[in-house]
Amino acid sequence: MPTKVRLFNASLDVVVPAFNEAANLPDLLARLRGTLGALTPRWRILLVDDGSRDDTQGVALAARAAGLPLRYVRLSRNFGKEAALTAGLALADADRVLLMDADGQHAPEMITAMHEAWLAGADMVCAVRANRDEEGPLKRLGTRLFYGFVNAFTRLHIPPDAGDFRLLDRRVVDALNALPERNRFMKGLYAWVGFRTEFLPYVPKPRQGGASHFSLGRLLALAFTGVTAFSNLPLRVWSALGGSIALVALAYGVWISCEHLLWGHPIPGWATLVVGLMFFSGVQLLSIGIIGEYIGRIFDEVKQRPVYLVALDTGEPT
Repeated sequence: MPTKVRLFNASLDVVVPAFNEAANLPDLLARLRGTLGALTPRWRILLVDDGSRDDTQGVALAARAAGLPLRYVRLSRNFGKEAALTAGLALADADRVLLMDADGQHAPEMITAMHEAWLAGADMVCAVRANRDEEGPLKRLGTRLFYGFVNAFTRLHIPPDAGDFRLLDRRVVDALNALPERNRFMKGLYAWVGFRTEFLPYVPKPRQGGASHFSLGRLLALAFTGVTAFSNLPLRVWSALGGSIALVALAYGVWISCEHLLWGHPIPGWATLVVGLMFFSGVQLLSIGIIGEYIGRIFDEVKQRPVYLVALDTGEPT
């Protein structure tokens, strides 16, 4: 099959999910105007407001009124970054789509290198962190453990230092939009769809204002979504653990019976029974909890609630 010709001036949509980023947006939008205008005459910004409580809407509408080709979409509440990215991808209809954060840590100046890699034939161009020096040791350890766990027990390889800062060809966007699941772990979905991917190292810029909205709880919830969405390992681990405990219990029962028959020692009483009951009850409850997580996610998918709801859409820029 012949390779599709990549046009230098192909249309470009820039999807920017934002949550309480009013302080960072003016500088980002100004830098995007300067960078994108030099790449193609056909570009626009899709700003997806994920239920912000600050003046993100006012900043976006003011930029649009000043002539910036910007489509502002406000979700009805805070659905989370994965939902905001999903909304942006669903609305994007350009030949290629750029995903980037609104906090200023993704430098617009890197878009030129991404553009050149796309012209050279890459279907997905992903910026990867050159280092994680700005993160604390606990977060670095958690990231290493999570990606090591997922990559060791799935058929996918999710790059540990790759985020959502990436340029996607139209056919990659169409593939992502065709995936129907509601519990979305975007980094896993990028890897699942495949296609030719090129990685470009970068160092994230410091946030210009505000603080990260990803709390430890949100990060853990996202990590668990990633594990359950792309691996059945937790179920298999507890199946193996249950079988091992059953074998140990059987061997212990044989030993106690032989000890009583051969040496006349009394069979242990309440202490052994109480400890055994508590231990096995804990294992059973934990196993049921893990199974329940998977069943709960099945229930979410069966309900087929939309990933997001739109409260305001300004439509195409004039």
